[in-house]
Amino acid sequence: MNAQLSNLQPLPAALFPQSAPHPARRHLVDHFPLDDGAVARFNRLLARFQFAPVDADQLATAARELPLPKAAGRAPDCIEQRLKRATSVGLMIADPAWQPANEAVVPAGLLLDYVRSSRDLIPDDLPRIGRLDDAIVIDAAWPRLADEVDSYLDYCRIRLIEAGLRGCAVADFAFSRADWEQARQAETAWIAHTRASGRRSYLPSPPPNHFRVC
Repeated sequence: MNAQLSNLQPLPAALFPQSAPHPARRHLVDHFPLDDGAVARFNRLLARFQFAPVDADQLATAARELPLPKAAGRAPDCIEQRLKRATSVGLMIADPAWQPANEAVVPAGLLLDYVRSSRDLIPDDLPRIGRLDDAIVIDAAWPRLADEVDSYLDYCRIRLIEAGLRGCAVADFAFSRADWEQARQAETAWIAHTRASGRRSYLPSPPPNHFRVC
């Protein structure tokens, strides 16, 4: 799952900061009109993540640049990949056994509130383009969440291993963030030991010139 979260297809180039400002000529995303007030509210959210604002023209152009999805009723891959990131954030925040780092709580809440809201910039039910604004918000928030989500996914991996060693379900034993940190340190030390053992010779140094078989 970590690989799925890291290997992303890019969003349309029209969303990247422009070399020079340009007027917002287009206000239709597909056939949906973008409201100036809604765009302004959207940019205020992006500003909380210190992300560059977008204008209606960029959004309209980006919507046209989106590739076709693999199947009807789905979003393009570049959007679906980002929605998987949001799913991981939701699982992390909802997991009662995980104590998220303080600096991740606010951006995670802002991201989830927007992605789950029905009052976002572009209606979610619009084919192909309906989750474009969600993908932008996920990109904006991700630099503040990436390390914490990676830690949580590794916690889930080790918790599953520990449950297997105990022969029980994940939900049947207590495994805290502190337990994960301790287990991760032990795992790191074991990996370092096995790598060192692989490079270490059991022969005396320097080795003898020959062996004698008796």
